[in-house]
Amino acid sequence: MAQKPSIPKGTRDFSPVEMARRNYIFDTVKAVFQLYGFQPIETPAMENLSTLMGKYGEEGDKLLFKILNSGDFAAKANDADLADRNSIKLTNQISEKGLRYDLTVPFARFVVQYRNDISFPFKRYQIQPVWRADRPQKGRYREFYQCDVDIVGSDSLLNEFELVQIISDVFTHLRVNTVVKINNRKILAGIAEAIGEADRIVDITVAIDKLDKIGLEKVNEELLEKGVSQDAVDKLQPILKLSGTTDEKLDSIEQVIGATELGKKGIEEVRTFFNYISSVELNTEVELDLTLARGLNYYTGAIFEVKAKDVQIGSICGGGRYDDLTGIFGMPGVSGVGVSFGADRIYDVMTQLELFPEEAVASTKLLFVNFGEKEEAFCLPILRRLREAGVNAEIFPEAAKMKKQMTWADRKNIAWVVMVGEDEMNQGKVNLKNMKTGDQNLVSPEELVRLLAE
Repeated sequence: MAQKPSIPKGTRDFSPVEMARRNYIFDTVKAVFQLYGFQPIETPAMENLSTLMGKYGEEGDKLLFKILNSGDFAAKANDADLADRNSIKLTNQISEKGLRYDLTVPFARFVVQYRNDISFPFKRYQIQPVWRADRPQKGRYREFYQCDVDIVGSDSLLNEFELVQIISDVFTHLRVNTVVKINNRKILAGIAEAIGEADRIVDITVAIDKLDKIGLEKVNEELLEKGVSQDAVDKLQPILKLSGTTDEKLDSIEQVIGATELGKKGIEEVRTFFNYISSVELNTEVELDLTLARGLNYYTGAIFEVKAKDVQIGSICGGGRYDDLTGIFGMPGVSGVGVSFGADRIYDVMTQLELFPEEAVASTKLLFVNFGEKEEAFCLPILRRLREAGVNAEIFPEAAKMKKQMTWADRKNIAWVVMVGEDEMNQGKVNLKNMKTGDQNLVSPEELVRLLAE
């Protein structure tokens, strides 16, 4: 019995309708990126593990897909490590490459590698798939697309302001109601210092970042398990429960961390950022959330996370400021900031809320019904003229039954159908049918082109 075909868990096939909708998202995002002066790049699906490892924290490293070396990959493996089943040591011996985990680290590598060929500040966008060896669940996949937009080579907080405007514009065009949550890693570092656990900033931020998912009690348990003292956890509680306006939150947190150098700097940056925000009207809510941490280790300043208001799902966009990422690759002192749009989660949100316009699905605007060789000969030159005028049009490839051809047009969401018989050919005209209303009109080829090219 033949094996039933399947694909790996956490990956998906996409039908023509799904691809049309995904391309609608990509085209919308790309148009906004270009509106703000960003340029496209691409990087390989696989990178050297030396490029990827150690950039995402311990948890991120575990989620990297490793690629076995070509040929007899086990030949160079140490026999003792094989016998001990030491996966960490074995990985270093049998795998030198991995699938990219995100687009930011490959981008940092790109900047360093081509530093002499690009102008700073460098504004780039990148729309490509990434891979994570995660446990598949709703809204979380092992293969998914990211749409990244980053600026490197500038410390200005005006860049953060531009990114939030991009977020607002993208989701306005897509008609998704969102809230942008903002925080600053310097504030989090100040909190860690103020509660006496400055050396545990990574453990604290990783735990806090899970607050929405696992709740306060579980976060506290994780902090204690990581070695954070009970006294420090107790001091953290009022901070995790802060509420009020942006100014009220900042005033309250300033009383706790204002004496710390990083904390003070973080508060200043957030105030500057919100002054920029107050100068324009945005179509998305922007909220200061002092519990927002984002687990990736490379963030050093502002951090962003975007939630859809009308659907229960994880963040659909996120990012932040990273001051020393390129330094890992031998190019210190280059600051960057960026956000990543999660195309797959955005797709799920828009599908659930039925936000895709009909024109995003229909790829063909007009179909010529095929009645036979004579009719084909009459229609083909007209079909060519329509395509030259930019109208997506096609002809059914064979003279099948009328019902079959019309059903096919319905399934493809084709808006218009042209029918040409002997009477139409004698008059040099075509019969144009609106598939939605059922209305039919006899028009000349010139009128047809003019009507559909509008």
